Amino acid sequence: MMELHWNIRLTEKDGPTALRGKTELSDRGELHLRPSLPEGRLESVSARLVLPLEPGEKIFMNGYQTWTSCPELGPEDRLRGLNGLPKPLVRAFSLESSGDYAFADYPNKPGVSHGFSYCTFRLGDRFRLFASLDERPGYTVFTYDANRGQLLIERDCRGLEVPAGPFAAFDLFFAQGTEDEVFDGWFRALGLPAPTARPLKGYSSWYNRYEAISEASIREDLAGCRTLLEPGDLFQIDDGWEPAVGDWLEPDGRKFPRGLKGLAEEIHGAGFLAGLWLAPFAARKDSRLAREHPDWLLKGEKGRPWPAGCNWGGFYALNIDLPPVQDYLKRVFDRVLGDWGFDLVKLDFLYAAAPFAPSQESRAGRMIRAMELLRELCGEKLILGCGVPLMPAFGRVDYCRISCDVSLDWDDKWFLRLTHRERVSTRQAILNTLFRRQLDGRAWRSDPDVVFLREENLKLTGEEKQLLARVNALLGGVLLTSDDPGRYSPRQREAWRELTELRRAEQVRFDADAFCLSYRLDGREHRIQLPKEKLL
Repeated sequence: MMELHWNIRLTEKDGPTALRGKTELSDRGELHLRPSLPEGRLESVSARLVLPLEPGEKIFMNGYQTWTSCPELGPEDRLRGLNGLPKPLVRAFSLESSGDYAFADYPNKPGVSHGFSYCTFRLGDRFRLFASLDERPGYTVFTYDANRGQLLIERDCRGLEVPAGPFAAFDLFFAQGTEDEVFDGWFRALGLPAPTARPLKGYSSWYNRYEAISEASIREDLAGCRTLLEPGDLFQIDDGWEPAVGDWLEPDGRKFPRGLKGLAEEIHGAGFLAGLWLAPFAARKDSRLAREHPDWLLKGEKGRPWPAGCNWGGFYALNIDLPPVQDYLKRVFDRVLGDWGFDLVKLDFLYAAAPFAPSQESRAGRMIRAMELLRELCGEKLILGCGVPLMPAFGRVDYCRISCDVSLDWDDKWFLRLTHRERVSTRQAILNTLFRRQLDGRAWRSDPDVVFLREENLKLTGEEKQLLARVNALLGGVLLTSDDPGRYSPRQREAWRELTELRRAEQVRFDADAFCLSYRLDGREHRIQLPKEKLL
């Protein structure tokens, strides 16, 4: 048995109030803590648990959103935030917007780490899992201090106004056992059915052409994909088709003078699913939407539009509570999915919907509402989520990114490695795929981002490309390339065939101590040794 000491602080009309208590936790089970509170404004909701590490035990803290780097940690490792970066630089590039830096503590101290919604403590093949069962009252934030052997559990609900009566302080699941035992138990407790979406493979236009796409380039790559992909595979048009991020009702007329409906029909004619990228809650600062409807933008301090990131020269977030914004998004998805006929939408930068919340709602509750809105607008069409806090997307998307974007080299530019945890990096993408492996087939079909087989326009070595491809094929539910398959050599075509065969592997396991993948394919046992020193 474990003893959990909890503490709730709030401000009533007549001043501050504190409630304290303790409860026993069994080695496996659920806790639903609902103390009766007076009417007031919450200051903190926290609980502490003595949890010393055993020798050799490792810590995993799930990162705030899908791009957030979150490898397994040792007792002396630390999480580095934006500590040490000049404040003008942070403000100029909105570096704190994509992560949790504005509302989480980054002490930059060895042995102290934090994460959202779930965390694990692993010794060999035995896991201790602590996880949330409901994030709507506020994200469940786990902070572990290896120096003190203590787990702090908090609700991200500071400033939330609560009525008198019971409050959902914590809804927790905890279990000890094998990897499958603890994660299967958690998802049973969540009541989430297994995802029905099938694994996907196919093509994305992003990691070769980036925004430099056009009707001609898409047709060229579609012709190449006809020589490699199979019926039912995905052909996805990524960022660059729109006049500006936020302006989704018509494509860029210079790049796509005949629109996108005809291209979607050509994609279908090739036997493929047609996919399209959007960032539905984002609006570039110089977009038509931002110019004509500044009242639609989410306002931050002093009533100014909230800067949601530095991409595309800077962008703002839309306020999902405004009826005109909801009407606009409905028109966008009706056009993309209905009029143009796309089968799947990759929805990106979703975190922008809920960087903060009004006093009547938590940050997580707002993010859940945003995901529910998207699910309603998309109906039965497929959603691939990206740049989203993980648990609000559970059961609301068919596919979801679990990593940052891969880069055309191993770990991006040196100066970018000094910045935030959501940066572009092939190395970090592989690590996230390894350590979030349990979500595929339970929360959704996981998207570990693309693989590369090409030689041109790329700085990855052959060994690095093979490592990325094998990890993605074995642990992901989505396998995409951004190459033009029309340029593939016979050897590259055979490499793609081998990757698609690898996806049939069974009993896939990652040994995080030996850093090797094992699996069974066609009755034979296989092992892949991963370069631990290179990855860590």
